[in-house]
Formats: sequence, structure tokens, C-alpha cells
Amino acid sequence: MSTVVEMLNVTKTFGEGSSIVKALDGVDIRIEKGEFVAIVGASGSGKSTMMNLIGCLDRPTAGLVKVAGEDLSELNDKKLTSLRNLAIGFVFQSFFLLPKTDALDNVATPLFYRGVPAKEARKKAMEMLTKLGMADRHTHQSTQLSGGQQQRVAIARALVTEPSLILADEPTGALDSNTGKQVMDLFEGLNREGITIVLITHDLDIAKRAKRRITLKDGKIINDERDVA
Repeated sequence: MSTVVEMLNVTKTFGEGSSIVKALDGVDIRIEKGEFVAIVGASGSGKSTMMNLIGCLDRPTAGLVKVAGEDLSELNDKKLTSLRNLAIGFVFQSFFLLPKTDALDNVATPLFYRGVPAKEARKKAMEMLTKLGMADRHTHQSTQLSGGQQQRVAIARALVTEPSLILADEPTGALDSNTGKQVMDLFEGLNREGITIVLITHDLDIAKRAKRRITLKDGKIINDERDVA
């Protein structure tokens, strides 16, 4: 197995002088290809900071962070943006679909940004929508879709670039419990296909659906448990 995310003695601080806050304090984790990991913690635990580091949205104050084999400290902003776009598919609580764009072009958008020809990009987007059971909604704008359908489109958009990992931030937070279960069923199915998933959540019931749970408190890992195969 290859390592997708590695953190060694990672500290992230905010503020200055007596106002310094340690959002992460000496964190060590390794996430391998094909894992399904939930990062759990209450507000202020450090999980959002960890998400930003894994998502190449920030750099550590100290320690080593590698994503897809790249040391974040060695990358300038342009290369960090490139790594983020190439290696990570993001899924958010609020979906962040383009409101006046149909589902097909929402999914194809990351490919458009890469310079993939429109015909090829839309073909790949349609294949992904079909895989996620949304082919019959490909001409619908986001306002014409239910919350669960919008999240499926968002997941298709995250997958279409074939990233090293899917990073999902509270992906069921805006959904009712039944629709949330369907989305988690989808993540489980994708993981069975070998896709690496890192899920950020405060919901312990959602976290239990992952095969591994990392619990943060006050910027430190207090528990790291895996399901027994």
C-alpha cells in the first residue's frame, strides 16, 4: 500500500505572543491508499485545521505534512494549488454547485479548468453521473435537485478527476437522516472500489461508518481505532 497522507509531529498555531493558540499539537498520522478514515472531534478540537492541511489549503507551523508524496513545506503557492487540484476531490456540506449550471457541466467543471476539451470533459462527467445514479438528472440545475441529489453531483465532481483521495467535510450535515445514510452508503461503495476517503465530522454515528476513526481533542489525537477485519 502507498501512503496518501503523512503527518509527523505536526503543530499548527494561530496568533502571536500570549495570544498563540495551538490548533494542532504534535500530531502523527499516516493514511494509506484505500483507507476510509473519519476524523472526529467537537468544535475547537483541531479537525478543521487538520482538514485544511490534508486539503493543501494551509501549511503546518512545524512538522512534516506530505500529501500524495509531496512535502507541503517545499511547495510554493502555485504548486500547492496544483497539488490540491490534481490529488484531492473535495465534498462539502453546502455542495457548492454552480447555481445556473446543469449537473453535467457542474461535474465537468474541474476538467474544463484543466484544459480538457469540452466534449471529452462532458463524456467523463456523464460517465460519473451514470455511476452515481444521476444520469437522468444531467440537464437539471442545482435548484431543481434535492439535497441528496446535489450531494451526489458534488461527489461525482470530486471523483471525475480521479484524485488520490476524497476529502469530505461534514458531507451529510445539510441532509436529513435517511438521505445522509444513502450518501454514506455511496461512500462505502466507493471505498470498496479502492478509493481513499477522509471524512471530517462531529457526528459519531456517521464516523462509525468509516473503517478507521481518529479522534481529536484540544489539537491532539486521543484515539485512533480501526475496525477489525
